[in-house]
Amino acid sequence: MNEPSPRRGAVAEDWAGEGRGTDPGRWYSTNLVGLPVGLLGSTAFNAHPQPFAISGVRETHRGLFRLLESAGDLTAASAVFRHFMEIVFGIAPPEPGTRSTPRSRHRSSYLKLLQGWGLDSNSAAGAVLKGWAESRFGLVPTFHKAPLGRFPSPAWIAYIEEKGSSRFHNNCIHQQLDLLFEYCQWAIQRFGQPARDFVTLWRGINDFTEQRVVAGDRRDRACVLRLNNIVSFSTSRERADEFGDWILEAHVPVVKILFFPGLLPGAPLAGEGEVLVIGGEYEVVARYA
Repeated sequence: MNEPSPRRGAVAEDWAGEGRGTDPGRWYSTNLVGLPVGLLGSTAFNAHPQPFAISGVRETHRGLFRLLESAGDLTAASAVFRHFMEIVFGIAPPEPGTRSTPRSRHRSSYLKLLQGWGLDSNSAAGAVLKGWAESRFGLVPTFHKAPLGRFPSPAWIAYIEEKGSSRFHNNCIHQQLDLLFEYCQWAIQRFGQPARDFVTLWRGINDFTEQRVVAGDRRDRACVLRLNNIVSFSTSRERADEFGDWILEAHVPVVKILFFPGLLPGAPLAGEGEVLVIGGEYEVVARYA
């Protein structure tokens, strides 16, 4: 029997010794947006962003985007989008005076996910959103109920179980979120809301458990944090102050926004000033309130 080559053994030891096989911070993954994951999640990309799209979404749903072109404002566009989603995915609310069927009650929808995220970003709904971001953008999450450190771990197993729950994957939920992202980006390009290029946002936290310091020191205010692969910010510093003693201020490129206030009037999160952002490494200013 041939013995393994010394070089191959050395490489294996280097890999295991550096923790690359078990440290998610060193993982690389494919994505559906045609950009290297390392670039997409970097501060360099945030400083010099370029538009990107989830492969095949607009091409598959050309009819929706043709209809959206006739919308004169964001309110009209929202009505078009929501009506399209109701028809295609069967998520229309029951007519007044009628009861919903058991099938419709358990049919998952992007609106239910947004509602679940708003209640608790570490819920099963939050895991599905993080799983979607992981599969579409290749960005590995950093936190779900607990830090997602070395793999395997109880935290990782719990996240994997929840992100694949059949409770949410019975109605093409990833495709629904794909359309939400592409509609959001279309709305930003068309109406310039909340901005044309960058927007300053705030996030309130009590500690740094959910985000990792990559460079700098939060005590010096300016630092680089690795945020979760999908993360909430607020359009108001005062509102962010309600969620923690530390306030993170970030300059976010609009190409990384999944949801912003006004995108879908009346939808969950719409009245809370909450913005959902694709994560990665961000330069932030950290202030103790």
